[in-house]
Amino acid sequence: MPRKPFVPGAALVVAAALAAGLTACTGGSSTGDEAGDAKSGGTASSSPAAEPGRYQTLPEACGLPARGTLRGMLPGGDQRLSRAEAKKIFDGQPDITYDTDRRVGCRWTRETTAGTRHLSLDIQRVVSYDAAVSDDDKAQGIYDSKELAAQIPPGGSGSPSPTTPSPSATKGKGESKGEGTTTNSSTGGNSTGGKGKAPSGSPSGASGPSTDPSADPSADPSADLSDSTAPRVLDDLGDAAFLNDKLVTADSGVHRDVTVVFRTSNVIVTLTYDQWSTDKTMLPDSQELQDKARSLAGELSESLSE
Repeated sequence: MPRKPFVPGAALVVAAALAAGLTACTGGSSTGDEAGDAKSGGTASSSPAAEPGRYQTLPEACGLPARGTLRGMLPGGDQRLSRAEAKKIFDGQPDITYDTDRRVGCRWTRETTAGTRHLSLDIQRVVSYDAAVSDDDKAQGIYDSKELAAQIPPGGSGSPSPTTPSPSATKGKGESKGEGTTTNSSTGGNSTGGKGKAPSGSPSGASGPSTDPSADPSADPSADLSDSTAPRVLDDLGDAAFLNDKLVTADSGVHRDVTVVFRTSNVIVTLTYDQWSTDKTMLPDSQELQDKARSLAGELSESLSE
């Protein structure tokens, strides 16, 4: 079979084509590398992660209030307590929690012939899992939702002076209670065995307590809620705070619930203090309960800041 003749020009054309193909491949690879470098550089130049909150753990809730403070908030009149009874009342009952570094709480109750008082404390440490949102900002968002749910009037900032007399011991203020208030009240009214039991005849969940407009001016649209005991934002407690006050009556009794909620860095504290009575003519005094709740809230804020 005769061989084909060798043509030098054709070889040169083939070589040039191969060189052009290699150059094109090399260029494409370089473009991809540049794109990868640009993407990597974009990641490296992103904003740094938000700062973590101040608090990484939580204290034991039942041990926070001073014993003297608890005695003042849970008075017994002339009732004398044995050492065992005093320990049971003032040591408190810790809330069940599965992570004490994220949430803790405690409850105290004292029953007397004049009525029953309940005090509850809930402390929540907020952690943001979003690198763009700090723990403090996340906590502020949760606090804002609590204030919104409580329907605290805007612009109602200020602090009542402990020396200012109550406008009326029979006035009930507020449109609604902050988170935890309803639970605390119903727990106090329905519990048994000395664990938050309300006095005989106190409102229960089955009876469905309701607001009585004749006893609570806050149910009257024309009522003046501008005095120092009205629900309001507090400007001298933690990073943000509000106070709510609610008077609730039923056919068999009456109770007033005072709630203070405040945020300090990434921790939110909810304090609920209420007084129950079966005598609707002896309404719990708003000023007294608010003063004691505010005093304890300040004590807790200082303790957390140490």
